[in-house]
Amino acid sequence: MSSALDLLVHLLDLETIEVNLFRGTQPNEERQRVFGGQVAAQALMAAGRTVEHGQVHSLHSYFLRPGDPKVPILYEVDRIRDGKSFTTRRVVAVQHGKAIYNLQASFHTEEVSFEHQFPMPDVPDPETIPSLYERVLQSGGEIDEWFRRPHPIEQRFVGELPWSPQHSLEPRQQIWIKADGTLADDPLLHACVATYASDMSLFDAILAPHRVRWDDGHFMGASLDHCMWFHRDFRADSWLLYDTDSPIAHGARGLARGFLFDQAGRLCVSMVQEGLCRTV
Repeated sequence: MSSALDLLVHLLDLETIEVNLFRGTQPNEERQRVFGGQVAAQALMAAGRTVEHGQVHSLHSYFLRPGDPKVPILYEVDRIRDGKSFTTRRVVAVQHGKAIYNLQASFHTEEVSFEHQFPMPDVPDPETIPSLYERVLQSGGEIDEWFRRPHPIEQRFVGELPWSPQHSLEPRQQIWIKADGTLADDPLLHACVATYASDMSLFDAILAPHRVRWDDGHFMGASLDHCMWFHRDFRADSWLLYDTDSPIAHGARGLARGFLFDQAGRLCVSMVQEGLCRTV
């Protein structure tokens, strides 16, 4: 396990303060606000810690306020329902006495029924694609501090890098992703790591047709909500194809969809996110 992944696992190992109350720590990084994937993953972990049977099958959430990266986050869990097949939890993330994030998650005891799925896109294998650091180095781009430091999630972009002038204007992006190391055999941990990773690049599909970059001084973007559906067991420390697209951007809001396929072609996770796309 890399040091960066070890830190992520530590961030997900929430401190139990009281029954239904947990505290999450923050990474020692220079950030203007808490990374959305972090608060979503910690909130899901808080919910899962209160569930006795079943695995998470869906989450629906809203980002309410920017999180303060300098103080811990409290997660208050409301045990909405404990059923035979489905269990529901509501989680509110709190800082400075105010809610910054709201999540509702449902857990399901596994059942067997009929099946179908969309086919996995035909893309190159991840082993044939250089790492992100290698590609930036090969392109002669600037290797800043972000590219030099380790990251918990390895990313290998299919096609041109999103900031490349040759990148397609199609509202779509495909990336192979996986945790940078081996995780424990805990389905909740793998779901939380995938939740963390899902917020890293989903928004980029919205920006692709407009040649907009996050460091553009005339653009302000933020995740508004985030929904995920976990269809089957998977490992977040094995390669997953993150296939994303954006059906629409209008009225300073854009919609993005994402699908995680394992290397066997099984659709494991689906997600949808709406983001604020404001020009200033």
